[in-house]
Amino acid sequence: MPGSLATGATALAALVSPWWWAAAVPLLLFTLVAVHDLVQRRHSVLRNYPLLGHLRFLLEALRPELQQYFVERNFDGRPFDRDTRSIVYQRAKGTDAEEPFGTELDLYRTGGEYLTPSMAPRPVPTDVPRVRVGGPECTRPYDMALLNVSAMSFGSLSAPAVVALNTGARLGGFAHDTGEGGLSEYHLGPGGDLVWEIGTGYFGCRTDEGDFDARQFAEKAAHEQVKCVSLKISQGAKPGIGGVLPGSKVNAEIARVRGVPEGRTVISPPFHRVYSTPRELVRFLARMRELAGGKPVGFKLCVGSRREFLAVCKAMLEEDSAPDFIVVDGAEGGTGAAPLEFADHVGLPLGEGLMTVHNALVGVGLRDRIRIGAGGKVATGSDLVKRLLQGADYTNAARAMMFAIGCIQAQRCHTNTCPVGVATQDERRARAIDVPDKSQRVRRYQEATVRSALQIMAAMGVGEPRDLHPHMLLQRVNPHTVRSYAELHDWLTPGELITSAPSGWASDWEAADPDRFAR
Repeated sequence: MPGSLATGATALAALVSPWWWAAAVPLLLFTLVAVHDLVQRRHSVLRNYPLLGHLRFLLEALRPELQQYFVERNFDGRPFDRDTRSIVYQRAKGTDAEEPFGTELDLYRTGGEYLTPSMAPRPVPTDVPRVRVGGPECTRPYDMALLNVSAMSFGSLSAPAVVALNTGARLGGFAHDTGEGGLSEYHLGPGGDLVWEIGTGYFGCRTDEGDFDARQFAEKAAHEQVKCVSLKISQGAKPGIGGVLPGSKVNAEIARVRGVPEGRTVISPPFHRVYSTPRELVRFLARMRELAGGKPVGFKLCVGSRREFLAVCKAMLEEDSAPDFIVVDGAEGGTGAAPLEFADHVGLPLGEGLMTVHNALVGVGLRDRIRIGAGGKVATGSDLVKRLLQGADYTNAARAMMFAIGCIQAQRCHTNTCPVGVATQDERRARAIDVPDKSQRVRRYQEATVRSALQIMAAMGVGEPRDLHPHMLLQRVNPHTVRSYAELHDWLTPGELITSAPSGWASDWEAADPDRFAR
């Protein structure tokens, strides 16, 4: 009996001991998880490898971070490599963006591009060039900076992120595109110059049925901060499809800004209701300019069919009316979310799109009255110079501006779990953005990048952007041959399409119809 009591006491002491429970509880939990893995029918890996199968999902979740921090080299990450991100971070912080010991790139790789320095470089200009946007129909032109904030909507970005970007734009004297999500107090409050973008959902100027509301548009376009108005036809990362904002993100504030019901999923149509032909598009742009009180009006697109764009050019000629600017978005452009097939396979990259639009406008004699903006993976001074060489007058950057306010390329923009508070509506996460600090970073990044572009142009012997020419950009086409852009691509002369279209353009020009979008 005493022995039994001793044994019971020992067992009771073991049960009471925290060390026993520290081992028993985890083992019990592991057992329950293993049993659940064996009986569940959703994941084959877990049925065959209970417990251990979870390690696979954990590693899969950590793969982007492991890849970015421990596997990829400085120059081969995607969408932006570490070298590019580092340049943006350093310029935003105001620290040196210089590297020792030479380039890590293989300069003999096929497809590599090289800007040509001059034997007689020029002094870097002290006055930063600006681009006058506004054709003969525009009564209130705007002087655009060489680098601006590209389209990102409130709703996709957090409120502090929008405020930081717009405050930085005000401090630096450059423009901030609102994106298609409407004009919010976070765009208007800081006082930075705005390009108000209108998408297929007509957010901020829509009727209850989803049509364009001219009265609301005119009222909001009259804001002093709104300097230009842009009609979004398509976006580089997902041309031809509309966006979706889940109902869980449509809080009262976003619903008010967009003019949509709270808590209901918002779907932007893939097409516009205000036009169905090139001629109707040109006429609607003229109407937008009139409603906006003569401010510059333009449209944004990811270029696809050259024939369709030429049809728009023909409509401009026949209507004797043209937009003040066209923003070309490349297929390499970013987005909060897009189907992989669209991001990878639909639309022309920025370089080809720019050259198509530039040459078409030159060929019909309209290039001198229409400015071209370039958006799509513009981050450095060399990016800016290359886009000017390919036909742009100015550039816009979205993801690089996000880097400037703290984005770490976590690629969780569509999950509402952005770890740095940039692309989320979670107030707890968004509070990580210190607006006074981040707005200064936006200003410093833009200023340093434009200065870098001017330094590159000066090294090329160029004093102003208009003096850049295609022969100044070379491309390696095979291991033994380098050709200039002047040799690799056709460059039309003013009015050439009208007088005698060259053979490479003749069939598209002949088939282009101002009264229908024909492929």
